[in-house]
Formats: sequence, C-alpha cells, structure tokens
Amino acid sequence: MYDITGYNEAKSLQDVFDLIKEDPKARLIAGGTDVLVKSRERKEGFVDAPLIGITRIPDLQDIYLDDDETLVIGSMNSFTDVETNPLVKEHAPLLSEAVALVGGPQTRNAGTIGGNVCNGATSADSAPTLFAYNAVLEIHSPNGVKNVPIAEFYKGAGWVDLEPGDILVKIKIAKADYEGYQGHYTKFAQRHALDIANLSCACLLKVENDVIEDLRVCFGVAAPTPIRMAKAEAYAKGKAISEETMAEIGKLCLEDTNTRNSWRASKEYRDHLVQILPGRNIMAAIGEA
Repeated sequence: MYDITGYNEAKSLQDVFDLIKEDPKARLIAGGTDVLVKSRERKEGFVDAPLIGITRIPDLQDIYLDDDETLVIGSMNSFTDVETNPLVKEHAPLLSEAVALVGGPQTRNAGTIGGNVCNGATSADSAPTLFAYNAVLEIHSPNGVKNVPIAEFYKGAGWVDLEPGDILVKIKIAKADYEGYQGHYTKFAQRHALDIANLSCACLLKVENDVIEDLRVCFGVAAPTPIRMAKAEAYAKGKAISEETMAEIGKLCLEDTNTRNSWRASKEYRDHLVQILPGRNIMAAIGEA
C-alpha cells in the first residue's frame, strides 16, 4: 500500500522551492519508478511524505546543443527520450546504448534519467556512461545554481550531493568529452532483460592508427558508487591495441575496484568480469566504429 499523504503539481522551479519551504518532508516525483516503490515499502524519508510532481516544469525538458556545443539533457527526459533522441545518438551514442537496457519498455517510458542519477544506485545503467563522458550536473536551489561533476555527486551507496530543496535540472556533456570518442557498454545480469546489473562497464576511447590516445573506463556495482579506473586509464594512453594491452588493462582495473559478495553474484565472479569486460568493450567499440 502506498503511503501518500498529499500531492502537488509544480509548474516551475519556484513552485518546487515554495512547496518544499511549506513542507520540508515533501519528496519530488517524476516517473515514480523509484519513489513509489520506496513509498510502498515505507522507506525512511518516504513515510507521511507528500509528493511534488515535477513532470510539467519546462526547465527540466528538452535535449539540445548550447552555444559551445555542449550536449544538454533535461533531467525530466525519460530513458526512451534519451535513447531515441537524434542529438544523443549522434554525439553520445554510448549513453543511448546504456539507457536502452533499463528495465522494460514501461519503465523506460516512465522513468527519467534525472531520477536514475539522483537515486544514487551504483547499478544505475546511465551512471557509468555519464561518468565516462565526464558529465556535469546543473543543480538549482533557492540559493542559486551549482555545477557538480558527476564523479563528485555520488558520495556513497544511495547517497548523492543533494541538499533539501535542491533539484537536478540539467545533465551536461562538453564537446571535448564526446567529440572523437567511441565506446561500448556492457550490462552483465542474470537475465537479458528486466534485471539489475551484477556488474556493468562503460568504455569510451579515442584510437588513432591502432594506438589508444585516451581511455575512460567506469564500472557499476564494482564499488559503493560507480567508479572510474584511474590506473588502467593512465596505463592505456599511447599503448597499441593488442591482447597484452587488454589483459593489463583488466589487471589494473582489479586494483581500483572494490567488489563484494551479494545474492546476485560472488566477489570472485565480479572480479573475473572486472578483468575481462574492459578488453571486450574496447574491441567491440573499435569494431562498431
């Protein structure tokens, strides 16, 4: 049974700020694919909490290139919107690829990319890709606007850098972080669809004459938050594409991850995937390009 004590539909960001000021316990709801589950399960912070609908706020819509050719994605765009948008498919196809693997069609049509990020789950399909693109999150509050790199936004398991009254408005990917890159995303799960990742891996790279100019690797479910592979990325620059290079990248990834046992998969199994998925993704990205 849902524990909903009230509902208001905000028409603007100022409406959101005013409604939260009236009742600081109020929770924002977009697609509801996470919030309603937490309400039904009476999770902390969702008991006796009125809801504020944000689906009709214009500032949270649209996907466009700004004057600097930064790709700007409004946080209220559904997974389907992001997957099928021509600008995303052209400039950040890895993101389109990743969100296409979220749940089933109903979830992708209702759930939003902003909600996926703000939920703070290390298993979120959009997160490793956004980490690889060095995405910046534009967050508004009654006190102004702040831009937070996504790597600084995730603080711990289910814990993100949002203060009461904050709202994620835009997700931004700079031209320098998407131009010339190719990538591949793998979601490793027990089922091919409608499942949460046992481990996920996003790889984004620049290659010239079979030499890696730049590499970004991010894992989901390999630590309490999505995590970039700093040692492997540094090693890969200037290295030729080869089996030896792929194997060393996998070994170095194991040094940066912090996997654990769970009912979905053992630590040993996840560690095995950590070592092989980056090489597979790199070769797949090159093949697709």
